[in-house]
Amino acid sequence: MTPAVRIAVVGAQDASAEVLAAAEAVGRLVAEGGGIVVCGGLGGVMEAAAKGASSAGGAVLGLLPGESAAEANPYVTIAVPTGMGEARNVIVVRAASAVIAIGGSYGTLSEIALALRAGIPVIGLGTWRLSKDGAFSDPIIRVGSAAEAVERAWLEAGWRRA
Repeated sequence: MTPAVRIAVVGAQDASAEVLAAAEAVGRLVAEGGGIVVCGGLGGVMEAAAKGASSAGGAVLGLLPGESAAEANPYVTIAVPTGMGEARNVIVVRAASAVIAIGGSYGTLSEIALALRAGIPVIGLGTWRLSKDGAFSDPIIRVGSAAEAVERAWLEAGWRRA
């Protein structure tokens, strides 16, 4: 049996309705394709992606910053309390074959940087743009929709769905 591909979905806890709708669609599409959603397990984009995956009967791995599984949003299938605070962002990205960043704040920016440093592809949907020394140098793969984000994540993860 081939293990399911894990796709991390990252973004802000405080997000607009449009961003949350995109995250929910991404979660649903990952689950419909047989993937597992990996997230930080809390609210905002994390909860929306988990809700989408759950609605499609999919699994959600929530890597929580605190010490209690009870902190997880209600759509997380497997809650792992790390007790690591924001340092758990390393585990979120390392647990995935690809990362989809939707919108985002500074925590999202850290997850993007950690993934890129580890060689994990990052697909961006309305997220940060990167530059260095004033020059545009953005290795994030830009997409315009939830469906495109998930399709590109499958491609980058080397996943061939049945």
